[in-house]
Amino acid sequence: MVCFESALARASARHGLLSAAHAQAISRACETARFDAVQLAREGRSGTLAIPFVKHLTAQVAAASPDAAKHVHEGATSQDVIDTAVVLCLKPACTHVLGLALRLGDAASKLAQRYPKTSVAARTLLQPALPIPFGWKAAVWLSMVARSVAGLREAARAACALQFGGPSGTLASLGDRGAAVSATLAEELALPPSPIPWHSARDGFARLGAELAILAGAAGKIGRDVSLLMQREVGEAAEAAAAGRGGSSSMPHKRNPVLSMLALEAAQRAPGLAATLLAQLTPEHERGLGQWQSQWFTLRELVCASASGTAAMADALEGLEVNEQAMRQNLESLLKDHAGDSFGAAGAMTASALAEWAEARRGTAP
Repeated sequence: MVCFESALARASARHGLLSAAHAQAISRACETARFDAVQLAREGRSGTLAIPFVKHLTAQVAAASPDAAKHVHEGATSQDVIDTAVVLCLKPACTHVLGLALRLGDAASKLAQRYPKTSVAARTLLQPALPIPFGWKAAVWLSMVARSVAGLREAARAACALQFGGPSGTLASLGDRGAAVSATLAEELALPPSPIPWHSARDGFARLGAELAILAGAAGKIGRDVSLLMQREVGEAAEAAAAGRGGSSSMPHKRNPVLSMLALEAAQRAPGLAATLLAQLTPEHERGLGQWQSQWFTLRELVCASASGTAAMADALEGLEVNEQAMRQNLESLLKDHAGDSFGAAGAMTASALAEWAEARRGTAP
């Protein structure tokens, strides 16, 4: 929020709405500004933390320059500072989640390339079907991650845009310089400008939330498969053993799929959070009542869930222990007449998934 106010002062000064000296005084105060979070919360019963925040920031600017303090927050409204602050937090968070997704995809890609002809029983409706290459199974995981990386990257790029419209969204308080100030403010904050204020059009956050939930689901799908392969009576793959991971407090013989568990927990939590964002697409007129106010918490939890599940499965696949002997033995006992090398078009499909991943990986962060 302080970054927004500092950048707004500089942008306004560049277009003659206040002096360079006043903008400098505001920026300097913003660099050293300190706030009591509990006090802000108590004073925020007006409905938005922006009101007590601006009051306290103005007081700190006034201590150095009473004249400059008159220009704090000038031309902006509470939701401009709140929404843009959320975006400034979301942008690096989404970059971090994308980094985790790239780790997960790279790990799946290595498995797909390492086991192109390793036979394993396919399971349909939880029952043994026909032999498939384990590399092909990993390629299926990879294809989900590739689509999620592409979708999340684009959704984050679109959602992480400047919000700046002033009291009613039209920048009327800045006269004919509103559009210029908005463009400069976006430049100052390293955010793409928005062609029109979006604080009553929340589809960007809903789309971003959906992509985060899909990524969490993709990680959860991998976690489901790994946990089933890890069952003692199957034993075809296992999460790597590590100190303090997967043990039981009362049953020392157990090796639990705890990374898969984390991914599944996140995958089951994320859809409800995304649904909350989808339900907030109908605000009243130019500023809604009760919808956007809860998005701060919803987005935070959704980012954390997606990051948690994706990081867990990146760890799991990077250290995955593949038991080729158990795969052969299970095939022999389950499918007496299996044709181990009759994989149909699996090789070509795996190659296509690897090419799709290479294309997704070439994209840039939001």
